[in-house]
Amino acid sequence: MSAHEGSREGYDFAHPLPLPLLFGVFLVLTALTVLTVFQANFDLGSFDIIVVMIIASVKAILVGAIFMHLAFDKPMNVIWFLGSFVFVALFIIFTLFDNRASHKDNIPVMGDGAAAVAAES
Repeated sequence: MSAHEGSREGYDFAHPLPLPLLFGVFLVLTALTVLTVFQANFDLGSFDIIVVMIIASVKAILVGAIFMHLAFDKPMNVIWFLGSFVFVALFIIFTLFDNRASHKDNIPVMGDGAAAVAAES
């Protein structure tokens, strides 16, 4: 019996992928990285973060699907993987909301008088 079910005898790797597919994904990831760097030259205002997160999400999906073999694995593994990302995102969002709500008054704000005193000393 081999290490993985469904693998050929003598092969210990369950999902061998063709090299053109791997190189194609590598080229797409490289192009998206160049696009991300190129996008930094443009000021899109508040849409900067949305554009960058869309590019990063596409890259993460490609890496997860192809290099982590999630596209060829059992659907339950994909559900567990995506569920863990959802919970991490929720934890970060709630932490940021809590931090902003609880430390709102503790952030020192320098008014004109305080800036003048700081400049004199």
